[in-house]
Amino acid sequence: MSGLEITGIAPFFIVRDVPASLAFYRHRLGFEIAFPGPEPGDIFFGIVQRGAAMVMLKSIGVEPRPNCLRDIGEGIARWDAYPHVPDPDALAAEFLARGAKFSEPLRDTDDGLRGFEVQDADGYVLFFGRPVAETAP
Repeated sequence: MSGLEITGIAPFFIVRDVPASLAFYRHRLGFEIAFPGPEPGDIFFGIVQRGAAMVMLKSIGVEPRPNCLRDIGEGIARWDAYPHVPDPDALAAEFLARGAKFSEPLRDTDDGLRGFEVQDADGYVLFFGRPVAETAP
């Protein structure tokens, strides 16, 4: 196995309205807007970033298809991204203070994870958490 480290990965979400999505990630989840473009008057692609976590957003004229719509209401494949966070309890408190609403509250899951779910403006579900066995800082 190579000794070269991969320091992050970014999901690529198809969205209805990039400026609205950028605003959601910035104001509700505390991400920074790393790139809106390609031009100030024509924003159909964007990147948001918080620490090593990034999300790419693009409007291409089709409806978003989050995983929760693909799993036929079973609830077994609803996450579109899993940002690993060492202290989900503290992050949950921050997000609540920002006015974010959780699609699933902070809890220990049946999968052995501790965290919470947020559904973005286009229905994509992000689970912010860590394995229960990991100790918080």
